[in-house]
Amino acid sequence: MIKLLSHLSYVAITTPDVEASVDFYVKQVGLKVVDRVDGAVYLRCWGDYYRYSVVVVPGTEPALETMAWRTSSAEALEEAARRIEAAGVAGEWIDVHGIGRAYRFTGPWGHSMTLHWDVTRYQAEGSELSTYPDRPARRSMVAGAPRQLDHVTIATSDVDGFAKWYNDVLGFRIMARTVLDEAPISVFSVLTTNEKSHDLGVVLDGSSRAGRINHYAFWVDTREELLIAADTLIENGVPIEYGPSIHGIGEQNFLYYREPSSLRIELNTGGYRNYVPDWEPNTWTPSLGSNNMYRNGAMPMSMTESFPPADGPSATEEGVPDEIKEALFNPYARQGQG
Repeated sequence: MIKLLSHLSYVAITTPDVEASVDFYVKQVGLKVVDRVDGAVYLRCWGDYYRYSVVVVPGTEPALETMAWRTSSAEALEEAARRIEAAGVAGEWIDVHGIGRAYRFTGPWGHSMTLHWDVTRYQAEGSELSTYPDRPARRSMVAGAPRQLDHVTIATSDVDGFAKWYNDVLGFRIMARTVLDEAPISVFSVLTTNEKSHDLGVVLDGSSRAGRINHYAFWVDTREELLIAADTLIENGVPIEYGPSIHGIGEQNFLYYREPSSLRIELNTGGYRNYVPDWEPNTWTPSLGSNNMYRNGAMPMSMTESFPPADGPSATEEGVPDEIKEALFNPYARQGQG
């Protein structure tokens, strides 16, 4: 199969208070507003090569409206649409602001995905110009502001099934997964369209609500910037939910916090690059440090919350034996598995 997708290009999220979320993204995260169209606000990181990477849309609750990937060519876009429809999923061709022609579909587990080839490249002007030719704009003046969008992590009722469908149909590489120590139940998987350890994460969802998101992530250049961001957020009264630390899977430095709608954001840096075309995904367990490489803490239960709110936490399952229910609610709750 030809390489269909190149990278994550933007996420569109809903929020009950657009202006509160936008103000947070500008003042605390360090994004820039580039467009306002029909109630939606388009923002970008200082290093994004395209016009925007985050769209904030009015909605009754925090949720993922769509996640978008740029294809590897115009021909790959047509082939991707053909493969999706051959797999029994009906999408539609739409016109996306600042992009143009795109193909949008809802996958088998309820997540909207938008595929496109056309883009509008960003080039700053005037005082925003960078002295470095490869940078589309000058670095943000907000401490620890991300350079670009990094990945999105969704919640689904079948981690392995989700990973297999997106691997079979769209060519996402499955890089690793986490299975409980107590039982052969997959609670997490990571997929990628390029050499990153992942640009799509998958957590187990025990709720009855399809299409939920757990978080999305930005990239900063260095661990020092991530630590400065954590320091600045705390001084600005923004609580840190989890981190800073390092994931075992992917080996990225991480920091999690919330925007005003309650949606979770991650800052991310470091990690390995994997160019192996026939990579065989490894299976981790929480006790191996899949979530926290150092195995020196416990992940807070709040991290199992996905969005929109639903009738169950992300990592749980109906009808399982009592002895593994606790592990399914939060596989990383024990000291040393966080």
